Amino acid sequence: MKSEILYPGAFPMVRVDLASGESIKAESGAMVAAAPTIDVESKMEGGLLGALSRKMLTGEKFFFQTLRATRGAGEVLLAPTVPGDIVILELDGVNEYLVQKDGFLAGAEGVKIESRMQSLSRGLLGGEGFFILRISGRGQLILNSFGAVHKLELKPEQEYVVDNAHLVAWTATTSYSIEKAAAGWIASFTSGEGFVCRFRGPGVVYIQSRNPGGFGAWIRQFIPVSE
Repeated sequence: MKSEILYPGAFPMVRVDLASGESIKAESGAMVAAAPTIDVESKMEGGLLGALSRKMLTGEKFFFQTLRATRGAGEVLLAPTVPGDIVILELDGVNEYLVQKDGFLAGAEGVKIESRMQSLSRGLLGGEGFFILRISGRGQLILNSFGAVHKLELKPEQEYVVDNAHLVAWTATTSYSIEKAAAGWIASFTSGEGFVCRFRGPGVVYIQSRNPGGFGAWIRQFIPVSE
């Protein structure tokens, strides 16, 4: 399969060209349009238990779409729900990525998606829940963000601090810990940051330029409240 990002920026789409018999798995509702040679199937990735764990524990949708070129080659157009960048990664069967629960858009047939439990402290303090997605296998992995995507390449033992709400994905080779944004508890919360993730290389971390929770709070101030 071949993929190309169309209209890079706030409102991109990705075009995926499938050879006859090829398929791609995508987030439910991600398809914008497709050639008439493409069939849309609904699939529970990892079986019933895997699908239930994503739905109940990470907030991911219960089903994925499987888009299959059953009647000859054809193209598929995909787009995320939120405005922001799309990034295409190539999995080689060795490297794995950890992805926050809203970051997955699509993946080749050889891409495997699992729910992974974080430690209790990371889940409570990280703000992303106890579970994240662990993605492995071979083929292209397509991620989306809220806002622009920025890539951080960390050398061995190099550290970088990221607000947890701005995380998209990171390689499994990195280690990370959750800590207060400032020296004291009061300063951490009054600064608006709360907790941050301290990553240590080697590895790659993808971050997004916008904070979904912060944007939601900004929207809520304009919604009338009935008394």
